[in-house]
Amino acid sequence: MKKTILILIGLIFNVSFSQDLTIPTFLEKWENSKTYLLQVAEAMPADNYNYSPTSREMTFVEQLQHIHQNMEWLGTTYFNKPEASSSEDLDLKSQTIANLKDVFDGIGVVIEKTSPDDLKTKVDFFAGEKTKLQILNLLQDHVTHHRGQLIVYLNLNNVEPPKYTGW
Repeated sequence: MKKTILILIGLIFNVSFSQDLTIPTFLEKWENSKTYLLQVAEAMPADNYNYSPTSREMTFVEQLQHIHQNMEWLGTTYFNKPEASSSEDLDLKSQTIANLKDVFDGIGVVIEKTSPDDLKTKVDFFAGEKTKLQILNLLQDHVTHHRGQLIVYLNLNNVEPPKYTGW
């Protein structure tokens, strides 16, 4: 009897700790990243969406559009995310924020349906062969990179950035 109980405990322990947490962990971070970026986008007054610290840098809105385009490209190319459609009847700030929300949500849905084994799949990428897991990491890293620049833009316009949202 004791041996049977120990075997059952071992099986339960093994099953509960052998679950792959890559996708749920990514999705939690992805949702927080979306929330944080949208707060940054909301914080900048609409009149400052065309602000750029120097002529060499993208404007605030161009940074946001670049983030959106990169997510669209990686999502549709490597995860079969359908391209989002958008309405053109909103002002620039509202449209940009709506587009970002849609692409974040669309990628979240596609990743949620992705199997952990599919993340091991190698794909052709301009920087050489990469796994889909590496593409996921790039998606998040790219958002973080440009969001950091946007926070500087806020500070240069005396707009207090939103409180940092991590995991």
